[in-house]
Amino acid sequence: MAKSAARKLSNVFVWIILGLLFIALAGFGIGSFGGASSRVGQVGDVDITAQDYARALQNELRAQIAETGQPMNLAGLRARGLDEAVLRALVARAALANEAQSMGLSVGDEEVARQIQGIEAFQGPGGTFDRQSYEFLLNQEGLSPREFEQNVREDTARSILQSAIVGAIRPPGIYAERIAAFQGETRDLSILTLTEDDLAEPLPQPTDAELQAYHDENPQRFERPEARRITYAWVTPTAMMDAVEIDEESLRNLYEARGDIYRQPERALLERLVFGTVEAAQEAIAAIEAGETDFDALIEARDLTLDDVDLGEVERGDLSPEAAEAVFADDAAEVVGPLPSALGPALYRINAVLAATETSFEDARDELREELADDAARREIGAMREEIDDLLASGATIEELAETTPMEIGRIDYTASSEEGIAGYDAFREAAEAAREGDFPEVLDLSDGGLFALRLDEVVPPAVPPLAEIEDEVAAAWRMSAQREALAARADELVGQLATGARLEGLGEVTQEEGLRRQDFVPDLPPTLVAQSFRLDAPGDVVAIPGADAAYIVRLDAIQPASRNAPDSALLLQLVTQSVGQSMAQDIFESYGQALQSDAGITLDQTVINSVHSQFP
Repeated sequence: MAKSAARKLSNVFVWIILGLLFIALAGFGIGSFGGASSRVGQVGDVDITAQDYARALQNELRAQIAETGQPMNLAGLRARGLDEAVLRALVARAALANEAQSMGLSVGDEEVARQIQGIEAFQGPGGTFDRQSYEFLLNQEGLSPREFEQNVREDTARSILQSAIVGAIRPPGIYAERIAAFQGETRDLSILTLTEDDLAEPLPQPTDAELQAYHDENPQRFERPEARRITYAWVTPTAMMDAVEIDEESLRNLYEARGDIYRQPERALLERLVFGTVEAAQEAIAAIEAGETDFDALIEARDLTLDDVDLGEVERGDLSPEAAEAVFADDAAEVVGPLPSALGPALYRINAVLAATETSFEDARDELREELADDAARREIGAMREEIDDLLASGATIEELAETTPMEIGRIDYTASSEEGIAGYDAFREAAEAAREGDFPEVLDLSDGGLFALRLDEVVPPAVPPLAEIEDEVAAAWRMSAQREALAARADELVGQLATGARLEGLGEVTQEEGLRRQDFVPDLPPTLVAQSFRLDAPGDVVAIPGADAAYIVRLDAIQPASRNAPDSALLLQLVTQSVGQSMAQDIFESYGQALQSDAGITLDQTVINSVHSQFP
């Protein structure tokens, strides 16, 4: 019976249980801790060996490195308490093994062999079990085949016990149904939006004293972040283009080279549907003309898509003379044919006919000059790089670069949010953040072909500017705060009127939202509005909700219980049942494991634990 039960276990589930054993086979390099007699601890009659503990720690180290992408050592694990979590997991595992042994639960040799032969690490080039690879890898880990096979047998028995405990747990139907009903309930709301225009009196202008008080009481709103005060010199192709001379011959040569752009022949945007015979094509066009079908229906009937028949832009020369004459004829026909094509008789759908165009040299002159000037400016900048490098190497300052080269000088208090001017270039941003006071400037490239060099003059600590420097900003913030308070007070006043018999519709323009669920979000409304509306008890209840630049009065109009017949109700109930079942299974299994540990008794040897720790770098 035990063999039969083991065969029914999911391979994935067994692999998870066996993971602690197999992960070490990657060759991480944990050595022997004095043989199987070195015990970290014991649960009942089951030992937790030093090798078990070392492998589990290595497994956790690998998991942390994979999750964070950062180096991790044992000290890092211990600082986060993960070594204790690893040991607790081993104790729980041993408690299960002890219980399985006491129950006489085991699996036969056939099942053990099947599982081992399915492990990829033990398979040869042909994908079949390789005995030499198997024994070699086990030997690398200080394990004999007999020991490893016994470990597999014990782990499988533990997994059978675990499956028996939690495999059939199902939450009470009424419990999941109540949760699904709670989540599936919907509500209808009426919403009155109050803006500044709805205030009884306009907001007053703040006094100097009010601005100063607001500035002093809200320093966090006006604090400027740490800034890096930088002096830089830079040059870009755009800055040099106007000074570049371009001769007339070069402009005309480029114009001729761009002839296919500036002189466009007549073109048509076409779709083509090819038929096997002229008769079939004639029947199709006749059906279209009679209104019995259309071009799209013919495409679909042939199991084709629009991409299959789309020709894009087509010139006269791309078509046969007969087809070109019909397509480019001056008439309103949308579908023409049958007409000859390289693939056979076809119908053509004409989506547009584009008239021939020609851009004169004079009209294209500015565009041509810009292209040539940009290219010439890039070459000039590339040629001056060596000169700038030499100047910096000889000790030239940023200011001297601007004096002796076409580079322009600039200054910026750079922060992470800076993006104007040179701060819009990623290369400058990276250099500005990496710069240190006292660094020697170096010439660096900009993405558009320009060059720059910078110097960090000082790091300006975070500070709140005095009111005189940011008075407009403080005034705007004060006004926003005063408006929010005034609108909230107005909303509370109107809610009072509703309580004495006023109608919401009589107080202003009301909008409706229907069928809202608890997790819904309504655009342009406060994110808490839906949640607060679900706190209302009965239709007719109202609540005032302040917003950033408006206030809202929400009235609950109707409550609709979750419908069992709604398309997503069955799925919601299934998800809730699954989630609750998993939670219950976890709680029950944890309680079961704690009871097993308590009954069996746990002993741990701190000396051996410390010895294992000492083997880790």
